[in-house]
Amino acid sequence: MKRTVAIPAALDMRATIRGAKMPVMVGPNGAWWSTRTPTGLGTLFLRRSDATEAEGEAWGPGGPWLLEQMPGLLGLRDNPSEFRPDGVIGQLWRRTPFRLSRTDRPWDALIGAILGQKVQVTRAVAARRAIARRFGDPAPGPSPDGRSRAWVLPSPETIGALGYHDLHACGVERKRAEVLIRTAREMRRLDALWDQPPAEVRHRLQQIRGIGPWTTAMISAVVYGDADAVPVGDYHMPNTVAWCLAKEPRADDARMLELLEPYRGHRWRVIRLAKSSGSAPKYGPRLSLTSDGMSSGR
Repeated sequence: MKRTVAIPAALDMRATIRGAKMPVMVGPNGAWWSTRTPTGLGTLFLRRSDATEAEGEAWGPGGPWLLEQMPGLLGLRDNPSEFRPDGVIGQLWRRTPFRLSRTDRPWDALIGAILGQKVQVTRAVAARRAIARRFGDPAPGPSPDGRSRAWVLPSPETIGALGYHDLHACGVERKRAEVLIRTAREMRRLDALWDQPPAEVRHRLQQIRGIGPWTTAMISAVVYGDADAVPVGDYHMPNTVAWCLAKEPRADDARMLELLEPYRGHRWRVIRLAKSSGSAPKYGPRLSLTSDGMSSGR
């Protein structure tokens, strides 16, 4: 099954879809997305067919749902018309005219964000792949690379029935494993939450022990394309923002928020632009860490 969607000629499609983070895989020929939809497992292959069109092909019982999601994944529900920055952000915006994509798949985003708490990015990606292969389901459709099978992440019910030792075998230490299992067991109670505004979703999710502002901001950005999401507690992000906006090599969350305040309403958009401009000079540990401010237990 296929669908074609009109897109702006100026749209940077690769940069837009990369904003969806895991589990959307962006390659040289297009993007692959395998997930558990409300109507079953599905796989979507998305590519730019010409300057003003994107073509999607889908497989599995969730295929029709994924084709309906194409405008969201392509950022066509994002409205940056009121975003008119000047200075360095204006230059970056003109150079990379992306949109903010959205997946509308909160469980996938929760797994990715929880696994990303306080670890190197490569470790989080490896753990996610191991969990998908060990406890998930084979994805419908062809292999994305022509060699290896794609996998769909396990359902909340599957994760909720596991113990810490099951996830430890996938490279997840006890703290993150317990947060993931605890969240999986709450998912049915949270069913009515996802239609609420992103701010309410972030507030409610932070009532789950082990989920804090970094995790909820990442979920809000990925699931809803939230243009104003700000992940506080990140190891590198304050430095990246401060270096881009003020040429300050080091900053904390308070300074990052101060620099982002003029862009309120579009702070996640500005963070993505700042990240595209390069990192601050490295004087400390060369680790790609993320943090969730877990010292408070949230």
